[in-house]
Amino acid sequence: MKFTDTPIGEIPVGAILAHSTSLDGKRLSKGHRLTEDNLRSLQAAGTKSVVVAILEASDIHEDEAADRLASAVQGTHTTSSGAFTGRCNLFADVDGLLCLDESAITCINHEDESITIATLPNYTRVSRKQMVATIKIIPFAAPKTALSHCEAHATENAITVHPFRALRCAVVQTTLPATKSSVLDKTMDVLRQRVESLGGSITKEIRCPHDSNQLSRALTTLHAERPDVILITGASAITDRRDVLPNGLELAGGSVIHFGMPVDPGNLLLLGRYEDLPVIGMPGCARSPKTNGFDWVLQRVFAGLIPTRDEMMDMGIGGLLKEIQTRPQPRNEVARKEDATQPKVTGLVLAAGQSTRMGAENKLTSEIRSQTMVSHVLQSLKDSQVRSILVVTGHNHKEIEAAAAEFRPVFVHNPDYAEGLSTSLKRGISAVPTDCDAVLVCLGDMPFVPAEIMDRLIQAYNPTEGRIICIPTIDGKRGNPVLIGRRFFPEIHEIAGDKGAKELIRDYADYVCEVPVDDQSVLIDIDTPEALARYRNSD
Repeated sequence: MKFTDTPIGEIPVGAILAHSTSLDGKRLSKGHRLTEDNLRSLQAAGTKSVVVAILEASDIHEDEAADRLASAVQGTHTTSSGAFTGRCNLFADVDGLLCLDESAITCINHEDESITIATLPNYTRVSRKQMVATIKIIPFAAPKTALSHCEAHATENAITVHPFRALRCAVVQTTLPATKSSVLDKTMDVLRQRVESLGGSITKEIRCPHDSNQLSRALTTLHAERPDVILITGASAITDRRDVLPNGLELAGGSVIHFGMPVDPGNLLLLGRYEDLPVIGMPGCARSPKTNGFDWVLQRVFAGLIPTRDEMMDMGIGGLLKEIQTRPQPRNEVARKEDATQPKVTGLVLAAGQSTRMGAENKLTSEIRSQTMVSHVLQSLKDSQVRSILVVTGHNHKEIEAAAAEFRPVFVHNPDYAEGLSTSLKRGISAVPTDCDAVLVCLGDMPFVPAEIMDRLIQAYNPTEGRIICIPTIDGKRGNPVLIGRRFFPEIHEIAGDKGAKELIRDYADYVCEVPVDDQSVLIDIDTPEALARYRNSD
């Protein structure tokens, strides 16, 4: 790849603009492929030269390279965002445990400085739609040979998510004369929250004296119930393989796989088997909702990855949890770990207008393709990576709320809807959760925009790289929805009248990212009876 400050007359069509530049009052973004018209306009404007990247036969464009590498490493239960500006993100499509082929990923990262993969740590608990990895081609292209080597390093399980299974758990709690029932009850509450947060359930509990023979009988009783997992909490911590809990398990016919683990808190955990059932002797710290070694083992069991003795001993690196206050905890302080690099975006549906050109019919509650118009918008948002959904209502607000109720959005009523679109936009922005980074503004009369396009806008958002307003384009035409970063929320509150964010977009052109799409839906709004009839009758 050639990367030089090149005279305009020597730049070939298709060369990649290395730095953003202004042209005819518009902004050509970094990474833009220069067209013949662009080059003529730059020359006419008196521009002598610009810095460009010119791909050679040995190069492959950043987006194609990122897509190819993502396909190579993408394993089960992950989805790809599609490449944009040389970046392709992978997401979990189920709640589960992230599992990596660390050797393969390390080999890829060592292959060439232009090609990178960053992931969450191995065996991280992830939730559906959470980002688990990002592939980034650092310059505008990667060497074809290096990419081919990376694809060869990749394995089918390089980046996978093992889904949590709906396991049925049986519990034994041993007691001493001084053991309080309230302590046992609280332990069950915390344990139930842990299990249910993984999609499981507790089907039976037995309380028995802290004695090996009594425990053996309790385990035999529970085994006959055919649970998927047996959990044991002892009135006294396990201190040796010959202590009450391991001895009781062996008396019942079970066996100890491993006692102790290099995770703190959680050292005194026992992992065993009773015929075909995994058995976990819980450490005392598991009575607390704070993350400990028991969580790590329980998560693997629920993901169908029962650890071996060696895998238990490998948990020591990263196993010091005692001073870490930010780790996920089961419910109450529950829970699922969120990836800080994934932007938190709220979907905002503007559905307050009077639809004056439609006559008496409220177009948003009109049925089109077996759903109300506003339901199409909400379904796409539900399927997208937005964290929450707001619907701004005004005219006929009760009808809108009834049509949207199944999606359980937060409704924001705008009593000033007759004063124009800006009033609804400002009402909605005021209701966006304080922890959200950006808002995806959707129009209620644009029912055909798929979740995939919404996700592309979310993935394009990157304040560090100056992409704070993201707009879909098709054949050079800008469409909707529009994603706007929190940085510009104060400016939105200054908008007045029957208009949206066009002036904001014009005034902050340097922060606008145009996201090319190949779907006309971003241009289709239905605002006349004729348009409604046409789309009602279309497939």
